[in-house]
Amino acid sequence: MCTYAMNREILMFSGIIENIGTIEECRSVGKGTRITISSPLTVAAAGEAGVGTNDRERVGLGDSIAIFGVCLTVEEVHPPNQFVVVCGQETLSATILGELRPGSRVHLERAMRVGDRLDGHVVQGHVDGVGSISEIYQAQESWILWVKAPAELLPYIAVKGSICLNGVSLTVNDVKGEMFRCNIIPYTIKETIFETSRQGDLINIEIDVIARYVERMLQLGHLSPSQKTNSVEDRLREMGYSSKYSGGR
Repeated sequence: MCTYAMNREILMFSGIIENIGTIEECRSVGKGTRITISSPLTVAAAGEAGVGTNDRERVGLGDSIAIFGVCLTVEEVHPPNQFVVVCGQETLSATILGELRPGSRVHLERAMRVGDRLDGHVVQGHVDGVGSISEIYQAQESWILWVKAPAELLPYIAVKGSICLNGVSLTVNDVKGEMFRCNIIPYTIKETIFETSRQGDLINIEIDVIARYVERMLQLGHLSPSQKTNSVEDRLREMGYSSKYSGGR
């Protein structure tokens, strides 16, 4: 999704939302969409900031920005507070960005720099699937969010594991069938647009990158048919991980 940026650097986000942006315009470009966004982020004129310059504080051409958790590249800048990104057909079909309209509000996070603190978890900006909000409500000191996940993502969603929802780093507190629950603290509600989310809203999901690598390690294990019936915990133990790292206590 962040094709231009991926060719020149390794990108990482933390799932800590930096600002809320507003969609000013969505315009079709071939099978993709050109999106103009305004936000409190300061945008520099072309050549003054961004990739290839010393100014990485202001938004500049070529910068990578996660929009609702989707890594995109700044294609145009319109100082002082607007920039443009372009979503290809694949991005639109795999995320909720195709649902955006002028006036929509979105989560924004710029790519991390070397030396930044990782206050959330490792997020790549590569959405794995789209879920839907089953319930969201306030309960005492926090908000309760239940999400229905696509069946193919369920094996990677674990209690106490990390997950990224619309670009926000959250902890999975419960899993029941095709649903999982996250508790959202007051600070996160204040800094995001979850408070305005409603039942039925679609939501971008990025699973923990560690789960992807565990799956790949198991795939490359060249297991016999009988071995493939073993649980993931059994396979992790065979690979040298103790039970305390594979879900046991």
